[in-house]
Amino acid sequence: MSERLPKSVEIVEVGPRDGLQNEPTVVGTATKLKFINDALDAGIRRIEVASFVNPKRVPQMADAEDVLRALLPREGVQFVGLVLNRKGFERARAAGCTEIGMAVVASDTFNQRNQGATTAESITAWSGIARAAHAAGIRAQITVSAAFGCPFEGDVPVARVVEIAERVADAGPFEIAIADTIGVGVPSQVSEIVGRVRERLPSMPLRFHFHNTRNTGLANAYAAVEAGVRVLDASIGGIGGCPFAPAATGNIPTEDLVFMLNRMGVATGIDLEALIRTGRWLQDQLGRTIPGMLIKAGNFHPRAANA
Repeated sequence: MSERLPKSVEIVEVGPRDGLQNEPTVVGTATKLKFINDALDAGIRRIEVASFVNPKRVPQMADAEDVLRALLPREGVQFVGLVLNRKGFERARAAGCTEIGMAVVASDTFNQRNQGATTAESITAWSGIARAAHAAGIRAQITVSAAFGCPFEGDVPVARVVEIAERVADAGPFEIAIADTIGVGVPSQVSEIVGRVRERLPSMPLRFHFHNTRNTGLANAYAAVEAGVRVLDASIGGIGGCPFAPAATGNIPTEDLVFMLNRMGVATGIDLEALIRTGRWLQDQLGRTIPGMLIKAGNFHPRAANA
């Protein structure tokens, strides 16, 4: 193993939220619960289970409260709810989320389309939500979305990403995530963003969220880990995307990421075979081929050297 690689990486499973929110049909609550529980049984310990947003805009998440109500607490497990405004936070708190995440988009045009507010207005809203979360004993983290590019404005300057990261850090998140929402990033950008954000926020834990829209997601994940990032988002089967960004399809598949990390000697604490089974089951539930490669090819079991 390279001296630059860590001994372990934490993976946040986002399939039940970021994955299913982009499906053309609504997946039933019982199916979502099996998806979540199977992921937990495989060793996932942080999992996005729902988003508390307007169900008219994202009907796939209309049962957020029902999902949280049916989940049994597990020791060491965080059930994460996405919120975009104070109303969403109040719903997440009432439902029993143990961790909330909010997103602020790096471009005003995309933020307006996604959240109906400017980036500055969303940062102000985040500050109030973070204070309320801290008072309620709920973990609060924030994502800077579309940090590598915007479908409406084009390239996003790294200076803009750093500026937003500094502003949202003022509210005291336990972690800041940087997201390639439309899947246009490349490894050199990842390294630059990690370095530039760390210069200004040296003690802030960073998480990265990659979409595989243009087949660079796993390469970007490797670049992030090599640059010192210890937490990555992924989605079983590689499902997902953003319903408000054209062609923003596909998170990096959790099982493919775990395979890569395992082969590099980086521990995740996740049962790869269980992930593959869950991915194949999910594919059957959705009734279509989904992007993950290991659900097609299977794991690799090298023969012993003397075989």
